[in-house]
Amino acid sequence: MPAPSTTAPVRKVLGRLSLPERTFVADALRTETVGGVLLLLAAITALIWANVPALHDSYETVGHFHLGPEALGLNLSVEHWAADGLLAIFFFVAGIELKRELVAGDLKDPKAAALPVVAALCGMAVPALVYTLTNVTGGGSSAGWAVPTATDIAFALAVLAVIGTSLPSALRAFLLTLAVVDDLFAILIIAIFFTEQIDFAALGGAVVGLMVFWLLLRKGVHGWYVYVPLALVIWGLMYNSGVHATIAGVAMGLMLRCTRREDEPHSPGEHIEHLVRPLSAGLAVPLFALFSAGVAISGGALGDVFTQPETLGVVLGLVVGKTLGIFGGTWLTARFTRASLSDDLEWADVFAVATLAGIGFTVSLLIGELAFAGDATLTDEVKAAVLMGSLAAATLATVLLKIRNAKYRRMVDDEERDEDADGIPDIYEQDMPEYHLRLAAIYERKAAEHRRIAEEKAAARHALAEVAGGAGDEEQRRA
Repeated sequence: MPAPSTTAPVRKVLGRLSLPERTFVADALRTETVGGVLLLLAAITALIWANVPALHDSYETVGHFHLGPEALGLNLSVEHWAADGLLAIFFFVAGIELKRELVAGDLKDPKAAALPVVAALCGMAVPALVYTLTNVTGGGSSAGWAVPTATDIAFALAVLAVIGTSLPSALRAFLLTLAVVDDLFAILIIAIFFTEQIDFAALGGAVVGLMVFWLLLRKGVHGWYVYVPLALVIWGLMYNSGVHATIAGVAMGLMLRCTRREDEPHSPGEHIEHLVRPLSAGLAVPLFALFSAGVAISGGALGDVFTQPETLGVVLGLVVGKTLGIFGGTWLTARFTRASLSDDLEWADVFAVATLAGIGFTVSLLIGELAFAGDATLTDEVKAAVLMGSLAAATLATVLLKIRNAKYRRMVDDEERDEDADGIPDIYEQDMPEYHLRLAAIYERKAAEHRRIAEEKAAARHALAEVAGGAGDEEQRRA
């Protein structure tokens, strides 16, 4: 008897998702698609508001209007409330998503996690390198190296949902996981490189607040009236510490438990994410875009985007750097590990999705504001570059996804087929005897129905033949 093979099975890169993971991705896509549409509308509104001469002054007035308690160091402009306050909600959801991926999703398995992590790291390092080289050779400022490193998850998923309707779910999950990892590293960049002075007393207070938050979660304390005030205190202390206040959001998101117990239909993290995600995608991020994307745009300003090293570096980083970084990272993972690309996919599909990651709107605008905080003119020019680069990436991705999408319509039909009508796609039940028994019973009923119809048709045809034969005999007798 031959000895069993000890060769490890080849792992397929971007293979078919498990049913729970596929369901999660579908739900996330639905919410983020709506959020992406609202984000686009907010950005268009901001551009119109800021560029129509009769409305421009009111845009500046509203954005710079201050409100909040001065005694607590929170008398902020509306623009700052949107960037530091509302985006904390966005990063809170990102923290929950990351925690879920780490304990129950693709990042739980180190081998599976290698792909999105390596792709995300390469997708941040290459754009930063492209920006830096552009500015070193052009004599520009290297302060904005981090601007093209972030992917806007809402915009990217919205384009994918609208254009790539028939792409395999594994590609959608890849983009979602990639964006979550991308958000994590963007948060680390903000915390490490854009924190100038630290108030250790306020930071210590924020840390104590986070510890209380964690202990309450561990003790199973329930009630929004406990956690919301505590979260606001933690956020306020983090803001006053000098560390970007969005860090408080992601820290609290990471503390939530994202594994289910036997008596729970959903984990606390999944439940809270379900409640807060619409608030993040539908309100927080669009309002941030409304007060951040309103930059003055003219023919000359758009031309300057491609002549100044800082702005050109942002555009090239988003369009070229992101695509090459993510595609290259994915290819390297498949080339130097036991992983191989799924038989259902081609590298052209990965390239198309990689171009989509060049849409770097929300977090790129935030980092642009932080990187050039002392230069209002350059800040606006960099924002215009983010808009141009994101638009170019979205346009290129749309063309590529349209081409690839037609190829996969039949595959999606196979993935969605549910012949036994039990609510679970047949592709996930191929190894279940019960499924084949149900299908056999369905086919037997269909066969019996077809036999009955065949017998009725045959009887009708025989009766018609007899009638026709009888008429012929009568004519012969008359003749």
